[in-house]
Amino acid sequence: MDGTDIKFSPTEKDVIVRKIKLYFSEELHQQIGSFDAEFLLDFFAREIGAYFYNRGLYDAQAVLSGKLDDIQDAIYQLERPTEFQR
Repeated sequence: MDGTDIKFSPTEKDVIVRKIKLYFSEELHQQIGSFDAEFLLDFFAREIGAYFYNRGLYDAQAVLSGKLDDIQDAIYQLERPTEFQR
């Protein structure tokens, strides 16, 4: 990224913090407070978020590349025969 941190809206942050607290409770059988869950979220966003962000970019690039291939095929099918060869 260009040096900017991953930021979440307050509503997004509330949802993610609730999910972190639920994970700790159900999977690790530990209770953590909202402050600790938010601190953990900030750590992951800062230290690991770029890996997820980049994966999303790669996935988007693959989808776009596939769509461009489809468009190129559709254009090729519209081509009319001429005496010129490609």
